[in-house]
Amino acid sequence: MITDPISDMFVRIRNANVKSHEKVDIPSSKMKMEIAKILKEEGYISDYKSIEDHKQGVLRVYLKYTAAGKTVLRGIKRASKSSLRIYRGYEDMPKTVGGLGVTIVSTSKGLMTDRQVRKDKIGGEVIGYVW
Repeated sequence: MITDPISDMFVRIRNANVKSHEKVDIPSSKMKMEIAKILKEEGYISDYKSIEDHKQGVLRVYLKYTAAGKTVLRGIKRASKSSLRIYRGYEDMPKTVGGLGVTIVSTSKGLMTDRQVRKDKIGGEVIGYVW
């Protein structure tokens, strides 16, 4: 049993990225699909898709590499945990790697990046950092 499914997703992506795998399979959920959508929009992964397996479902994430074979995704880290939730207003929203990375935030309007949160002027729970 997995106690923190989002941390598990981040660890699976990080491990597959280090080993230069083409894709990684993760147990699916709506929140993980939204995180994958943000990762694709920001250019950290090439694609993702949902695969039905008549159970929970599988989220297949296709990793992205440069022409030289280097990873596009340099790091991914969980911020808020089940034991310690981190909430921030839009004024206090942390920037990842000086603004070069992305902070994923769960808001009342769904999952957003730190740039969208500042633009819409809403706060929320800091899910993780990607750079």
